[in-house]
Amino acid sequence: MNKPHSSPIRTVGVIGAGRMGQPIIGHLARKGFTVLAADTDAAKRAEVEKRGGQWAADAASLAAGSDAILVCVGYDRELRELFSERVLLKHARRGTVVAILSTVHPETVRELAQLGGRHGLDVIDATMCRGSWAADEGTLLSFVAGPAGIVERLKPVLAAFSSDIIHTGDIGTAQVAKAVNNMIMWACLVADHEGLALAQRYGLDIEMMRKALQTTHSANGALEHWGKQTMAWADDDMEIVAAMAKEMRLALPQAKAVQEVCRTLKPKRFKLDQYGS
Repeated sequence: MNKPHSSPIRTVGVIGAGRMGQPIIGHLARKGFTVLAADTDAAKRAEVEKRGGQWAADAASLAAGSDAILVCVGYDRELRELFSERVLLKHARRGTVVAILSTVHPETVRELAQLGGRHGLDVIDATMCRGSWAADEGTLLSFVAGPAGIVERLKPVLAAFSSDIIHTGDIGTAQVAKAVNNMIMWACLVADHEGLALAQRYGLDIEMMRKALQTTHSANGALEHWGKQTMAWADDDMEIVAAMAKEMRLALPQAKAVQEVCRTLKPKRFKLDQYGS
């Protein structure tokens, strides 16, 4: 691994200007960073520029002009395509910090960190928790993994959109922390639906019940933000958990059941009158 540069990061590239990337771009710009943004969807350019970012022609040109690059794409395949001889490995300058914000298998990050290291890049993982509303507010929890010096160098960048930053250890461990968060979060959302559906069948006021539960040991984030969760990534998140459990030869029967429930729950989420019927 390269010795981390001591110079402060001034220009940040954000690859992926989606639901999470856009508010991150805005927070970085407001904190005084020069922000370059790239996305395969050119229609996002107007929103990026509205939030203070500069639109890059492509990921390659973004990489060439950035001190640090935040990768916020959706899938393992997209992530690996960026770490190719045509994009980051060719165009990013030596000593550039590349932070993987995407949720993927820990082994993917370890592989890409080794690959990037051979080309002079400092690759770490920096996963995000608390959801899109926390991204809007700049109050994300960022788990960050990698050598301490590189993590410290990136912290001012992460602090632009995170109220809490936790260094989890070696490369890949931020992905483990995010997977654990997701596993518990989806289990809570399923339990919330089942509990509130039962309460509704007995005629209880659901909002009264939800607020009351938030004062007990049943409190959870999914209940606090009831109605906001799109469940867009539930199945993908739980697939990663299943792959990790298999790799560790660890039986997780509840996680398996939660994944199955989430598949049927997603199209009728928060519609308690339809739950269980």
